[in-house]
Amino acid sequence: MVKVHYFFDPMCGWCYGATSLIEILAEMTEFEVHYHPGGMIPKRAIDPSFRQHILQADGQIAAMTKAHFGEAYKARVAGDGDFIVDSYSTTRAFLVGQEMGVEAHKMLAAIQKAHYQDGKHLDELDILADLAVPLGLDKTIWEEKMAQSESNMLKQVKQSHQLMAKMQVSGYPTLVVEKDGKLQRLAHSYYYGKTLEWKNYLTGFI
Repeated sequence: MVKVHYFFDPMCGWCYGATSLIEILAEMTEFEVHYHPGGMIPKRAIDPSFRQHILQADGQIAAMTKAHFGEAYKARVAGDGDFIVDSYSTTRAFLVGQEMGVEAHKMLAAIQKAHYQDGKHLDELDILADLAVPLGLDKTIWEEKMAQSESNMLKQVKQSHQLMAKMQVSGYPTLVVEKDGKLQRLAHSYYYGKTLEWKNYLTGFI
């Protein structure tokens, strides 16, 4: 199989926009996708003055990728209440979901949908736990593993940063093919909203 490195963050809007491309890549059996979380935003409240910028950027992402941003999410960004974004808790959930047997791209998509469509408060661990049951996971075991997940998450994020430095890449999402000892960055941004063309493009790396 051909190895692909995917550098991402659950709270990255462009990564959400790339969801359909990642799904196609993950379901092509010729590829082995390695997911590298970036820890882009340690838990923090987003300043109201920056929220309009987020909504404008989301509009651009939606126009280019055809990704759907839900009304609940947009109302939360634009509303008067706190808008807290936390890459660390969501990355912990992503890793725990994988550990419990959920395919990586499906776990990531579930987190992204909860945030970008449903407007869930994913900085709260009990809200993240609500994602476990629809995915067929035992909530009690999930909560036990989440409680022990921080050190592994921090290690994974550190390793991602080290690998990005080694490969001389930056930003999310980034996709790099590793084949026959050579690295090649995938030009995924040309294929937003063009899933058939994306699949044809990927076959050239097999």
